[in-house]
Amino acid sequence: MDSYVEIKLRPDPEFAPQLLLNALMGKLHRGLVLAETSAIGISFPDNTDKPRSLGQRLRLHGAASELGGFMEGRWLAGMSDHVTVSVVQPLPEVVGHRVVRRVQPKTNAERLRRRYQRRHDVSAEEARRLIPDSVEQSVSLPFVTLRSASTDQRFALFVSHGPIQGEATAGVFNSYGLSQSATVPWF
Repeated sequence: MDSYVEIKLRPDPEFAPQLLLNALMGKLHRGLVLAETSAIGISFPDNTDKPRSLGQRLRLHGAASELGGFMEGRWLAGMSDHVTVSVVQPLPEVVGHRVVRRVQPKTNAERLRRRYQRRHDVSAEEARRLIPDSVEQSVSLPFVTLRSASTDQRFALFVSHGPIQGEATAGVFNSYGLSQSATVPWF
C-alpha cells in the first residue's frame, strides 16, 4: 500500500452525517464487489468510541494503480453532492499501521436460536437449551447500517480499529474494505 484517497462528507441540512455514511458504505461495498478486488482497505480517521462514531471521513488505502482504477468506476454515482473526494495521493512518510475489522457480536439469542434451528433441523426447545440468553453480548463499537443485497435485510456493520502498530501486515480485504489481519496505514 503506497497511496490513499480521502472521502469527506459534506454538511447537509437534510441528511444526518450517519445517514450519509451509511449510503457511502453501501455504495463502496457494491463497488468493491463489482471490482472484484481484495486489495483495497478502508479506515475512518475520525473514529471515536465516546461518543461512538466513525466520523465524517473515510480513507481508501491501496496501491496507486488499484485505487486509480477503482476511482474511475461509477461506484460513487449519486453521492457527488454529499462528498468531497481527493485525488489518489501518496502516503505521508511517517505512518503507523492498524487493523480495521468487522466485529460480529452475538447480540440476539433468539435470532441465533432460529438460525440454529434452520441449519441443524432441531426443535425450538432444543435450540433454547443449547443457546441460552447468556450468549448475548452488548456492543459499544461504532457502526454503519447497511442493507444486505442477498436477503434485503438491514444490519449493523460494527467496525473496530485495532491498536497502532509499527509495521504493516499484508493480507486481503473483504468486500467492505475490512480485514481480520491485514493493516492499513494510519496517520
